[in-house]
Amino acid sequence: MRRVRLFVAYDGTDYCGWQVQPNGITVEEVLNRELGRLTGEDIRVIGASRTDSGVHALMNVAVFDTESSIPPERMAYALNQRMPEDIIITRSDEVALDWHPRYQDNVRKTYEYHIYNAPVPNPLKRKYSAFVSFPMDVGKMREGAKCLVGEHDFVSFCNVRTNVTDTVRKVESIGITKNGGDIVIRITGNGFLYNMVRIIAGTLIRVGRGFYGPGKVKEILEEKKRTAAGVTAPANGLVLVEIDYRR
Repeated sequence: MRRVRLFVAYDGTDYCGWQVQPNGITVEEVLNRELGRLTGEDIRVIGASRTDSGVHALMNVAVFDTESSIPPERMAYALNQRMPEDIIITRSDEVALDWHPRYQDNVRKTYEYHIYNAPVPNPLKRKYSAFVSFPMDVGKMREGAKCLVGEHDFVSFCNVRTNVTDTVRKVESIGITKNGGDIVIRITGNGFLYNMVRIIAGTLIRVGRGFYGPGKVKEILEEKKRTAAGVTAPANGLVLVEIDYRR
C-alpha cells in the first residue's frame, strides 16, 4: 500500500464544490470515480481545501491510498486520460502513508479574488470574475486591506454556519492590482475560515465603491460580528491559487 498525492486544477463552474454531497456532482466525486476505474479499487481521496460550489483552483491537493502498480509520478498522466476537460491533474508523487494534506505544519495558502470593473459586463469574463459596474477606488481598497495583515480574530469575516471554535488566523499579505477593468485581490495566509476570502472581497468592494471608508475595515475586524462586514462576494471570482507546504 502506498499514498499518492495529486495536485489538482479545475474550473469549478459546473461543480457543487469539492466535497462529495447529495445535491450535485463535485470534484472529489469525479476523482473517486475515475481513480476507481483506473485502479480497480474503491478509492476515497482526501482533499486539502473543500472549495465551495463555483469556486476554481489552480492548485488543490489530494491524497489517496492504493496498491496499484502505476508509478506514482505517472498517475497524473494516466488519470488525465479519463478526466473531464475542466479537471486536470498537474502533478503526482508519493508521500508517506501518514501524510495528510490538511494537517501539516507551516502550510501557506494563496487565494485570488477577481473582479471585472467596467460599465457593462464582458461575456468572456463572466465565469471567472465578479462584475461591478460602478467605479472603484483601488487605492482606498489597498488602504482598507492593510489592517487585515497579521494575526487576528476574523470572526467578522466568517460565515455564521461555520463550526470552528478558533477563528484566529494569520494573513501574511494582501495585494490588490488593477489592469484596465481587471482588479485582483491576492491574499496569502496560514488558513482561512468558511467564506473568509469572499467576505473580505465583498467588504473591500464596498470600500472601493465608497460605501465604507478604509478605516471601516479595522472597525469591522474589531467588532467581531459577521453582520458588521460586507456581503459574501460571488463564488465565481474566487481561485485557490496555491497551497505551499513549507519544508
